[in-house]
Amino acid sequence: MPTTHLPSLQQIENAARTVYREFQATPQYRWGLSSQRLGTDCWIKHENHTPVGAFKIRGGLTYFEALARRGELPAEVVSATRGNHGQSIGWAARAHGVACTIVVPLGNSLEKNAAMRALGVTLIEHGEDFQESREFARALAAKRGAHMVPSFHADLLSGVATYWWEFMLAVPQLDVVYVPIGQGSGACAAVAAKRALGRSLRIVGVVSAHATTYADSMAAGRVVEAPVTTQLADGMACRIADEAALAILLPHLERIVQVTDHEVAQAMRDLYADTHNIAEGAGAASFAAAMQERASLKGQVVGTTLCGGNVDTGTLAGVLAGD
Repeated sequence: MPTTHLPSLQQIENAARTVYREFQATPQYRWGLSSQRLGTDCWIKHENHTPVGAFKIRGGLTYFEALARRGELPAEVVSATRGNHGQSIGWAARAHGVACTIVVPLGNSLEKNAAMRALGVTLIEHGEDFQESREFARALAAKRGAHMVPSFHADLLSGVATYWWEFMLAVPQLDVVYVPIGQGSGACAAVAAKRALGRSLRIVGVVSAHATTYADSMAAGRVVEAPVTTQLADGMACRIADEAALAILLPHLERIVQVTDHEVAQAMRDLYADTHNIAEGAGAASFAAAMQERASLKGQVVGTTLCGGNVDTGTLAGVLAGD
């Protein structure tokens, strides 16, 4: 498997300085109702409070900072996304005066699409799922001579790690954290922050029960493709695990929990009732997994992440109504 070096504490601290030029550290709260519901202390990290409503912006900022530092800023970048990565790249590209084209699957979130266009992104809809969009984006970048921004890369990881670094510094008593897995940057960033800070907390990965490539790949010890049928957790709708991310996660995740769309929808309702924050499907998956395992969590300090709040209005209305 390819090797991606985890960022050191110094690299994460340097990345934080880059991130904080755009926004300050996001909050984390011990919500009383959520703790009551879980039956133990529950802390929630609010990455829905970034300027793009999700954690991904941190990685985009550090990725472009690294390009600029090396004198490698291109005229144009191309990438693929279900929405939050695209907003991250769009934001950072705009800040550096770089043209940005993003490919999304057909039928992608209308409001995420609109948010990307508002950042100056040229949006192309192509493919039935993220994997097809990514393959098209790679071919498009090669044809145009543009720079292809991957979904997983060391320069993205250093930025994403700043949010777990913030969380672990703010709540040093954490015993276990639940981390949603899409392409793997969030989970690998949790590993990086844990190692950089020398913490002993446990990291539990969370995948959609309807997009199991990382669960299947962890079990097999190699990348295993799996179909994607989730209708709600688009941020975890990955068909093929990233090999470099898998290599990091294999020795460091305690286990993986699979959550159904039904469990994710219930977690979205619970988070809204308890905190009056809006969670997209992937943003609620962490809490959904903790709730699934709540019987074994008594007496522990649990960390969950509301890693994104970008859900279409109609979808949210249906979920809150119990549809």
